[in-house]
Amino acid sequence: MKKTILSIGFLLLTAFLFAQKPISKGQTQLNAGIGLSGWGIPVYVGLDYGVHPDISIGGELSFRSYKEKLFNNNYSRSIIGILANGNYHFNRIMNIPSPWDFYAGLNIGFYNVSSSSVNGGIGSGLGLGAQIGGRYYFNQKWGINLEVGGGNSVSGAKFGITFKL
Repeated sequence: MKKTILSIGFLLLTAFLFAQKPISKGQTQLNAGIGLSGWGIPVYVGLDYGVHPDISIGGELSFRSYKEKLFNNNYSRSIIGILANGNYHFNRIMNIPSPWDFYAGLNIGFYNVSSSSVNGGIGSGLGLGAQIGGRYYFNQKWGINLEVGGGNSVSGAKFGITFKL
C-alpha cells in the first residue's frame, strides 16, 4: 500500500514539474471541444495567440443543432458561430502555479441561424459576450480547458482539450 501511494505521489509530482506555463508571447494553441447551452450542444474549435505575456487574442468557429416544439410544430435549427476573443491571463499577477492558466476576456462574433420555422424566435446577427475560464496542462503540449460565458447571443459552458503548436 505504501508503495502504491508513493508511486502515485511521484507521478503527480513529475506531472507538475514537467508541465509548462500558460500561453507565452508569440505562442499559438489550438482548442477544441463541446459545450452546454440552452440552444443545443455546441462543438467548437479555436486558436489563441499570445500577444503579451498576460494577453492572448484568438478566434473560434462553433456549430450546434437542435430541435424545438413551437405551437405544436417541430422545428430544427442550426447555428454557426464565428467569433474573435481577447483574454487576460492572471497567472503572473496572482502567482498561480505554471500547470494552471486562469483567464477572463471579451468576445465579439457573428452567428448564422438556419431554421425550418418562418419566425423562429432567434435570428442571425452580431454577438457580444464575456468569458472566464481555466486550463490545466498535463505536459508541454497538452491540456484541458473549461470556460463559462454569456452575452447577448449565446451563453453556456464549454469543455475541451488544448494543444500548443
